[in-house]
Amino acid sequence: MTDNEQKSTFDLNEQTYRLLESEPFFAHLSRRINKTKTTSIATAGVRITDQGQFEMAYNPEFFEKLTFRQRSGVLKHEFYHIILQHVTGRLPDGKMTKIWNIATDLAINSHIKDELPDGACIPQQEPFQDYPLNQSAEFYLKMLKEDERFNQDPNDNGDGQDGDGQGGDGQGSGLPNSLDDHSGWGGDNLTDEQKEALVEVAKERLKEAMKDAVSEVSSSGTGWGSVSAEMRKAIQDFITPKVDWRKVLRYFIKTSQRANKRSTPRRINKRFPYIHSGKRVTRTAKIAISIDQSGSVDDKMLALFFSELSNLSKYAEFTVVPFDTEVSEENVFVWKKGKKRTWERVSCGGTCFDAPTNWVNERNFDGHIILTDLCAPKPRPSKCQRMWATTPEYAENPYFTTNERVIVVEP
Repeated sequence: MTDNEQKSTFDLNEQTYRLLESEPFFAHLSRRINKTKTTSIATAGVRITDQGQFEMAYNPEFFEKLTFRQRSGVLKHEFYHIILQHVTGRLPDGKMTKIWNIATDLAINSHIKDELPDGACIPQQEPFQDYPLNQSAEFYLKMLKEDERFNQDPNDNGDGQDGDGQGGDGQGSGLPNSLDDHSGWGGDNLTDEQKEALVEVAKERLKEAMKDAVSEVSSSGTGWGSVSAEMRKAIQDFITPKVDWRKVLRYFIKTSQRANKRSTPRRINKRFPYIHSGKRVTRTAKIAISIDQSGSVDDKMLALFFSELSNLSKYAEFTVVPFDTEVSEENVFVWKKGKKRTWERVSCGGTCFDAPTNWVNERNFDGHIILTDLCAPKPRPSKCQRMWATTPEYAENPYFTTNERVIVVEP
């Protein structure tokens, strides 16, 4: 500890409860994050220690100069970096750079713009007056990279340190300093593989801490404080176990298989050995894959889905059914078991789910999967089990509700 640290009387640990008294969620989460006093950074920042723990480092001299509201705002700012995975899962190329720190600050400060001290990077305020509010960090990162005011100096090779103590990244010359500092990460002596493992440990510990905080807020009835509905959703998405759509697709296909039995003298009958022939059982499934031809079902989603079908074609025979307001009969084709196929868009129009449902109901299928944007009225019932496949964006805002399985296709 330095002489300056010894002289400082401000202790964030002692004041956190009072600062977050009206913020139940942040108060619960704060108890699970270590706070370390230091003058090695000018303001504050969160980082991962060598033990895979999240830590908030803060300069007591900086905090002493702030108002009560600003101290609370800085605390929430740092916790949002952790909650939104700005220093873990969303970190570009696994490296913390100045331009990424600015982008994440812009995303966070949109929500707490009236609670921060001077010098914070806030959309619609100088020098970011043309930047819209309430966008993602990735959105702001793209804007920063395209902003001519912040282009790299051609004579700057990216070596050395940026103004806020973070490593130069070859992008961000001319950027103002951010409110906080996320340098000094743990694992400096570790390999890239070991650092990845360290981050995964920290993410799992964070997930458990956030689950506990959400549970405490829900059970106590104290509410979420200033946490917006958008942020609550991001938190719930992070702590909710993700279902692998590929596994669900595989399960759907396998449970659609029918057992076909035939006699064969090559198998011994277990009940009447050497008297009657045995039985050979083969399991097959005929699955209809209806492809919505509307322009909102993009080629990337189709390519991803068809790639997975190629892996599953050994379990079933697929009949691919292109449709918009009606089935494009001339373009229907059978994807034979074990064969490889590619996808081509054959039309582009409106959407009616009754069209493929009627077509499948008139034929002998074991299962029906509709790849779509869900942007049409609910269709009539299906005679075979039916499942829907769509993108995360369309899954959040479906045109109709259904008790049938809906899988979200994403990389």
